[in-house]
Amino acid sequence: MRFDHAPADASEQIALEIRRHLERTGLQPGERLGTEADLAAEFGVSRPTLREALRLLASSHLIRATQGRNGGIFVASTPNEGMGRSVSASVATMIAAESVDLVDLMQARMFMESPLAALAAEHRTPETIAALEQAIEAAETSEPGTPDFNDADFAFHRAIAQAAGNELMVAFTGWTLDVLQPHLADEIAPRAEKVLILEQHRAILRAIRRGQPAAAEKAMRAHIAYLREVVAGL
Repeated sequence: MRFDHAPADASEQIALEIRRHLERTGLQPGERLGTEADLAAEFGVSRPTLREALRLLASSHLIRATQGRNGGIFVASTPNEGMGRSVSASVATMIAAESVDLVDLMQARMFMESPLAALAAEHRTPETIAALEQAIEAAETSEPGTPDFNDADFAFHRAIAQAAGNELMVAFTGWTLDVLQPHLADEIAPRAEKVLILEQHRAILRAIRRGQPAAAEKAMRAHIAYLREVVAGL
């Protein structure tokens, strides 16, 4: 079946079919889909139609094209990762345009990240607990605002997101780590109390270790509420 009679609709349809192919086959970043000629023949469309579909997928961070003898179309990220990058890029643009501020973002984070802590408590593993403990230990030997502390804080929240076991929620909330955390590190580090942050992290860890979703969510809400107060005071 050929789609060339409706180029715009055809390119969107092909983009959708390639997305489904990625999900169905489980192709990972770096793996090769083929050449333009291969894909155009497989889907029965012209090269211009295929190129527009590939452009749509590239804008969603799903594929990348390379030239040369070993070039072709490669997977750039999984569909969930691509979704997360698109959300992060959109939030970064909103921050740059000053259409949202840090207080708005912290409020959104409250409603997104707190349920992740509850899910992490339900799906915790020994690896989750070890990662959280290691992140806290790393933060103890550094100061807020330093690269080591920022890396430890990032690792703590990343471990919770990964432990939640819900890839869609992780994709939707990835911007809190990709975009918001760096801004917080720059803006509130001089004003945040290291002792309080570590106490809050330990409370979250304690609830997750004990498998207490409600307590984990409450502890995360308290942590984000503290950060929001600091941001509001800037």
